[in-house]
Amino acid sequence: MLKTLLCATALLLPITSALAKDMSAFVEANVLGIVYHELGHAIIHTEEVPIFGQEEDAADVFSIFLVDALFEDAAARSLALDMAAGFEGEAMIRDAEAGEILWWDTHGPDEQRFYNMACILYGADPENRESFAEDVGLPQERAESCAGEYDQAAASWGAVMDTMSEIAGRPALTFAGDMALPVSEIIAAEVRSLNRELRLSRPVTVAVEECDDPNAYYDPEAFRIVFCTEFVAHLERIEALLK
Repeated sequence: MLKTLLCATALLLPITSALAKDMSAFVEANVLGIVYHELGHAIIHTEEVPIFGQEEDAADVFSIFLVDALFEDAAARSLALDMAAGFEGEAMIRDAEAGEILWWDTHGPDEQRFYNMACILYGADPENRESFAEDVGLPQERAESCAGEYDQAAASWGAVMDTMSEIAGRPALTFAGDMALPVSEIIAAEVRSLNRELRLSRPVTVAVEECDDPNAYYDPEAFRIVFCTEFVAHLERIEALLK
């Protein structure tokens, strides 16, 4: 399973605050969560992973599953709290600007994404993460199902990662971006760490570039994950709203 495949990586992937002194822990955590989400899309594409349901939901599950697999407990909790809070902030912005939930969107409502993320991290170790469930406000009615939800995620994504470990050669991720930007430092360091363990059927580029939009996406035609530089200011805005 993924825990075995990446057992050494937890020691190799500290939160990168020392690298990006101009960024808060909240922004860094959400940058990582966004990159993991888009990496989920990339793996679904390159490894031809069958998805039953919305692909966006599957990528969300992958992102928090990876956090639990890659980081030691305290760091995983901290990251998950900030990532979940990012969805809370997105909901606040939506309510202030759009005033309604876009039910037609491929992404689920931010509130639901918040609880899905919290549930899977809690479900990975419910005996030792009761305080995390309390901190994030996970209702008992949902908490009761979280261990099963994590097991389901482990059975699906863990199997995918096990299969990837058998791929011959090691084409994985390459980074492209302006290293003068703190966000590039974070993402480039993460690419280096992921490349110690990750194998893909096709190499994928992780790029940091201007997009005129606070966005991130996976381009399947170019095999590229793009993190837009404008997203950093958007995350800083969310952080200010949450204070």
